[in-house]
Amino acid sequence: MTTLYDVPPAELIEGLKTELKKESSVKPPEWAAFVKTGADKQKAPEQEDWWYARSASILCKLYKSGGPIGIQRLKRRYAGKKNRGHKPDKNRGASGAVIKHILVQLEGAGLAQKTKRGRIITKEGTSLLDKTSHKIKRSAEKTKK
Repeated sequence: MTTLYDVPPAELIEGLKTELKKESSVKPPEWAAFVKTGADKQKAPEQEDWWYARSASILCKLYKSGGPIGIQRLKRRYAGKKNRGHKPDKNRGASGAVIKHILVQLEGAGLAQKTKRGRIITKEGTSLLDKTSHKIKRSAEKTKK
């Protein structure tokens, strides 16, 4: 069985982006065009479909965590260093609102589930990741030949 560990991460995120675009419950809100993804950023993302890329990445993080993972831990995983001019840089967490809205949308799609200690991936989410990984691995094998 092919899992997400068997394919390159960049290709997996691209494949998951296309699958998540087909989901009706995973859509960027209207404010997503103007929001930064963290306090360390100076501008909003330039990529048009960045919402789907972040959603795919969060889905992969839920799979890899093995247990419940909360918004605070995800904020730390997507954190960066804020440039404060001549003063030393400081780590700043990612936007919690973006992460929370994505997790709620993934729950609505049936790919994640809320527990007492955080969110976990559902069987449907695991199945989506495995199927996407299998498609990517199969297409990579065809191009080698």
